[in-house]
Amino acid sequence: MSGFRTHDGQHSDRMPIKRSLDEKKRLLAQLREQQAALKPWVAGAVKDSLARRIAELEADLKAAAKR
Repeated sequence: MSGFRTHDGQHSDRMPIKRSLDEKKRLLAQLREQQAALKPWVAGAVKDSLARRIAELEADLKAAAKR
């Protein structure tokens, strides 16, 4: 553990990162590539987490398309 402390406004404040629509699309494509490249011996929790994140991004993009 380091002796550094966080300050207000840092990314480490557990604040969600605001991404634009294009950034979300790029991130979704990257995550799909990573999911396709996973080896069969990768832990199930990792696969589930990746699938959950992909589903969240797809839902965000679908909601943004309806607006």
